[in-house]
Amino acid sequence: MLHASKVGLVSTSQTVGVANVHANGVRSIPSSTPRPALARSQRSSRSRRELNVAAAATLEPKIQAIGSASGNGAGTKVMVIGGDGYCGWATALHLSARGYEVCIVDNLVRRNYDLQLGLDTLTPIASIHDRIRKWQEVSGKHIQLEVGDICDWEFFGEAFRNFSPDAVVHFGEQRSAPYSMIDRQRAVYTQTNNVVGTVNVLFAIKEIKPDCHLVKLGTMGEYGTPNIDIEEGFITITHNGRTDTLPYPKQGGSFYHLSKVHDSHNIHFATKAWKVAATDLNQGVVYGVRTEETMADPLLINRYDYDGIFGTALNRFVVQAAVGHPLTVYGKGGQTRGFLDIRDTVRCIQIAIDNPAKRGEMRVFNQFTEQFSVNQLADVVKKEGAKLGLNVQVTNVPNPRVEAEEHYYNAKNTKLQELGLQPHLLQDSMIDSLLEFAVQYKERVRHELIKPAVDWRKAGSKVNTMQAAVAK
Repeated sequence: MLHASKVGLVSTSQTVGVANVHANGVRSIPSSTPRPALARSQRSSRSRRELNVAAAATLEPKIQAIGSASGNGAGTKVMVIGGDGYCGWATALHLSARGYEVCIVDNLVRRNYDLQLGLDTLTPIASIHDRIRKWQEVSGKHIQLEVGDICDWEFFGEAFRNFSPDAVVHFGEQRSAPYSMIDRQRAVYTQTNNVVGTVNVLFAIKEIKPDCHLVKLGTMGEYGTPNIDIEEGFITITHNGRTDTLPYPKQGGSFYHLSKVHDSHNIHFATKAWKVAATDLNQGVVYGVRTEETMADPLLINRYDYDGIFGTALNRFVVQAAVGHPLTVYGKGGQTRGFLDIRDTVRCIQIAIDNPAKRGEMRVFNQFTEQFSVNQLADVVKKEGAKLGLNVQVTNVPNPRVEAEEHYYNAKNTKLQELGLQPHLLQDSMIDSLLEFAVQYKERVRHELIKPAVDWRKAGSKVNTMQAAVAK
């Protein structure tokens, strides 16, 4: 069902190409902000790509009888905010296949970011409406759709009340650190959008469904790179003879990461003040395209970002390898982070839903499976690429970010595995989850988007839309 609330509905008359061009349950930049018009040739080119979605996606589906997937979610209602985005779409299908009753809430703005900045996903993706129709056709399962902005309380409160979820999975935020550092406008937008949206979710739980479990996607980037081990959310400290367990110190490295820090503090407060049950998943860097459900039909395929704004390090490296571009290692390449396959992301979400926090509890799980430095990632891509006959080269480029390039990093990640997560390891899944997609769609790669164009040190108050995606 497409819900048309009195306010907050995104309509085709309000936004360029909205029927096929939006994503993620977050607020779009206000309509007073000028949006770049598409040249006629660009519009026609984009239209051709959209019309050829089904024809272009020719990888053989590796799923049989979706409807036969485990039904252990039967009777559980899950609202997935941001369900048209990269992680959200894969999660919504994963849960639906396993019997959960799913409602996607999304204002489709992720697709509009691409329009604003001149970006595009490597894999051609269908509109959210076509995706949901196709999912029902191939699985026999219905996903409800609510199109609107969770920062609009009138819209979101009504959607939440009508669906009355047992759990709400909150992906619906502007998720890119580089995007938040383009200019003042996008820094303000990122913080306002992300923090206000989460506060609205907390009020919806408090006033409409107090026993609803919040599963919030945070980021390992909240912690920064401290010179001590990173615990899962909390650390016990003895100071001047007294001991306490406190939230782990946060050192966000961009306005995006800092918005996530604010979210964590607000959620922690709500668990104490209102007895909200919350699980904060501090997720590492996600890679991959393939999940069982997104490969069931070409119209279900997930997006794959490879540009310098939304493309994560590993996804970017794989595309660079496929098109013969040297892998662009930022700085010295010693930056170390936690990583996980998107197949593990969807499983982690299910584990959190199936093992809910208690009322008044703020749980934190560090959601990643392996740690790699950027140099180690480049080495893995080079070796795996050679198996496909790719001659992969590596180059170091000036680091556009302000971050330590050599540092200690040891993060704990035992809680999800104790609850049953069985990880997909990178070298076991590099080819089938990444490289074969990049090779198949390499003709869609726009080489001018590969190099980073957003520099942390140069973010200013002047709107920088036209220069944000392509390096000079």
